[in-house]
Amino acid sequence: MFEAIYRQILAHDTLILHRHSRPDGDALGSQIGLKAILKENFPEKTVYAVGDDAGFYAFMEDTVMDVIPDSAYENALAVILDCGAPALISDERCRLAKSTVRIDHHIYSGPIAQTEVIDTSFESCCGMVTQFALESGLRVPRLAAKSLFTGMVTDSGRFRYDCTTPRTLRLAAFLLEQGIDLNEVYRDLYADDFESKLRKAEFTLKTRFTANRVAYIYTTREELAALVAQGIGTFTVSRGMVNTMADIKGTEIWANFTETDRGVLCEIRSAGVNINPIAVKYGGGGHAKASGATVADRETAMAMLRDLDQLTGEKR
Repeated sequence: MFEAIYRQILAHDTLILHRHSRPDGDALGSQIGLKAILKENFPEKTVYAVGDDAGFYAFMEDTVMDVIPDSAYENALAVILDCGAPALISDERCRLAKSTVRIDHHIYSGPIAQTEVIDTSFESCCGMVTQFALESGLRVPRLAAKSLFTGMVTDSGRFRYDCTTPRTLRLAAFLLEQGIDLNEVYRDLYADDFESKLRKAEFTLKTRFTANRVAYIYTTREELAALVAQGIGTFTVSRGMVNTMADIKGTEIWANFTETDRGVLCEIRSAGVNINPIAVKYGGGGHAKASGATVADRETAMAMLRDLDQLTGEKR
C-alpha cells in the first residue's frame, strides 16, 4: 500500500514532516513517530518536523518543532500527515517542496499532495504510520512506538470508538512490544488536577440544546480572553471541552463553538450520525463522527448548528 511513498522517501535526502494545525495526539504522534522512524533507519537523511506548537500535547516527547528557512524545501520531500484539507495544513510552505506525499485517514475531500495514501478504515494516522513501518521493514524505536501508541489511543477513544478493529489492536500490540510504558502514556494523557475538573464542570453547565437535542456550548471572545488570562489555552477551551457533552442520553450530535480573533472554532462530534458533510460545507473536514471547521462569525456558527439540528431531525 505504501510502496510509492517509500520510493519517494528513498529518493530524497531532505524530508520535512507536516500535519494539521492545532494538533491533537494523532497529528503529533504520527509526525513525531515517523520522524523517529526515519532518523533511525536513514541516519544519512535530514529530517525536520514543522508546524504550530503542541498545545495540550506538549507533554509528548520531541514536540518542539524545527525552525527552518524556505530554502530547506528546494530539493525536499514534504510529507503531510493526518490532514484532510489544504487549509488545515500547519505551515503552508509544503507547497515549496520538490515533491509532496500524504498519509491520511480522513474522509477524502480532494487532493493535497502529488502522491497520496488515504484509508478511512484506519482508526488513526498513527495506525497508518505503524503499518507503513511494518510493510517497509523499518525499525521502530521506543520514542516512535510511544508517540504512535499515544495517537492511536486518542483517536480511538482508548480503543472504545467503533473505528477500533482487530487490526488496531494488532498494531497497538506491536507498539507495546517495543518497550513502551503504558502507565506513562495514560498518566500524561488523562491525569486531571482539581482545577481542570472544576473547569469541565463549568463547561458542562454551559451546555444548551436545540429542538432536536443537539448539545452545544458557545464561548464568546470575551469569555475566551478571560480564560486565557487564567492560563487556559484556546485548544483546551475548544477541542479539549467538546467531549464534556459526550454520552448524554438522547443526544447524538454535540458541538463546541469558540470565538477567536481568527473566527469561530467549531468542533463537532457524533455518536452515530455522519456529520462530516456539514463540516465540509463550512470549509472544514474530518471524520464521519468527529469533524471541525473555522467559520467567520457567530451568525455562521449558528447556521451550522441549525444544519446539525436538521440533520438530527432527519435521522429520527
